[in-house]
Amino acid sequence: MPCLLFNMPELPEVETIRRDLAASLVNRKIISLNVLSPKSVSPSVALFCSALVGRQIKTVARRGKLLMFKLSLVSPKLKKSGQTIYDYLLIHLKMTGQLIYLDGTKKIAGGHSLSKTDTTGFQAAVGGELPNKHTRVVFNFSGGRQLFFNDLRKFGYLKLVTEVERQGLLARNYGPEPLTSEFSVSALAQVLKNKTAKVKALLLDQKLIAGLGNIYVDESLYAAGIDPRRPGDSLKPLEIKKLYLVINKIIRQAIKRRGTTFSDYVDSRGRSGNFSRLLKVYGRDGEKCVNCGSLILKIKVAGRGTHYCQHCQK
Repeated sequence: MPCLLFNMPELPEVETIRRDLAASLVNRKIISLNVLSPKSVSPSVALFCSALVGRQIKTVARRGKLLMFKLSLVSPKLKKSGQTIYDYLLIHLKMTGQLIYLDGTKKIAGGHSLSKTDTTGFQAAVGGELPNKHTRVVFNFSGGRQLFFNDLRKFGYLKLVTEVERQGLLARNYGPEPLTSEFSVSALAQVLKNKTAKVKALLLDQKLIAGLGNIYVDESLYAAGIDPRRPGDSLKPLEIKKLYLVINKIIRQAIKRRGTTFSDYVDSRGRSGNFSRLLKVYGRDGEKCVNCGSLILKIKVAGRGTHYCQHCQK
């Protein structure tokens, strides 16, 4: 039986889910909701339901690993009621979240497979009964369509926010994101400047750089030839530039290949991402480095399992 690894979806995986679900959810009207786990939603079950019923999902956006569903405008009557008008539904899958869209016999699933025996992730995400014991919230849309939020460990969440709250949350918790104009060589240099923390820890900090996680940080540091244990302020300008370039390159490739699968992640079509075929170090401990032939090592850095080549990364 293969080991079940719970890897939080990173930027490429969440972007893949966003693109696929947007095609099905945009302009769908929410008719009703079933909240099976009150702790999964906020501000409260009553407010969550009353704020969403009757509204459409206008856009499906993303920041880092966070999905953001923009909601349609409310009626003038509701505005006059004095009730808080929420503009966005935020969804974070965390370690074991799934979003499964059901349209008749068609299922579109994104997130994690919860099966320990299904290495493709397809059966658990797409082929099982819905709702199931891991279903936390059910959205019922017009035309009989449904969206299920499943979460084994209950770390994921669905949160309603106003536009002002959303902007504040993003400003406080998310740094510049790869493949955007805000993420530049100078921005990366600023992240590392005067920082004695290990470079891997800095790259994993969402407040400094949004969207990177264990897989893509390990791969980026390997591609840049940088030891993950080095202090951030020890990197020279040329190393910073190379790291910036490989981060963007690897994230772009991963999005193109619909993310990386390690036992439990499936994209929004219920398929395994295939960037895993390009991995050079992550999950390859004990195997030979493709560059020098030395064995890939696995150590702990910043509390995370870290894969690197001691010969190629200095």
